[in-house]
Amino acid sequence: MPTIFEAPAKSNKTVNTPVAPSSMPPSKMRPFTAFAVNPDGVRFETQEASEDVILFLRQHIIVNVPWIIVTLILISAPTIIFPILFQLVHLPFAIPAGYLIVGVLFWYVATFGYALANFIAWFFNIYIVTNERVVDINFIYLLYKQFSQAELSKIQDISYATGGIFATVFDYGNVTIETAGEVPNLTFEKVPHPEKVVETIRSLTEKGGGGI
Repeated sequence: MPTIFEAPAKSNKTVNTPVAPSSMPPSKMRPFTAFAVNPDGVRFETQEASEDVILFLRQHIIVNVPWIIVTLILISAPTIIFPILFQLVHLPFAIPAGYLIVGVLFWYVATFGYALANFIAWFFNIYIVTNERVVDINFIYLLYKQFSQAELSKIQDISYATGGIFATVFDYGNVTIETAGEVPNLTFEKVPHPEKVVETIRSLTEKGGGGI
């Protein structure tokens, strides 16, 4: 309802009006996008015809740094680390060259599997917020998929928590969505801009007459 002022005084102060997420322009999706508002071209298998995706989320890309560093160390081990160890530790027997080749090949295959498993766990575990519900989709090594959801009308409370230097600097954290009844609570882990995620879900819930 508009407010009527009599004899308004001049002011240089600018009032920022919140913009509804649904009215914001669509975000272009890239292969490693971790945060997108109104993502362009994103759909999931149980999406209804009248349902619009408001937020698309993955864990912040910075969480991949630890396993990438470990992978680089594992890749360099056969050519840098192991030769140094063999010079420091004198074995009482000689290792046949064939065994060394097989061992190195096995090492690289295991390293590739380690890197692939971590990448898949990050890339395919996604969180989606629509104008009707929130969805948590988890793929476990592409062999098992876990699909959890909660309708906006069932949400009772929503909060976020950040902790640590990296989470503060790169602005990511956990968003906890508490639901009513038998619907399980959902947690969006290490997602970018958790405060914006909470504000978006809260505004959608209030618009739809939810419990928050």
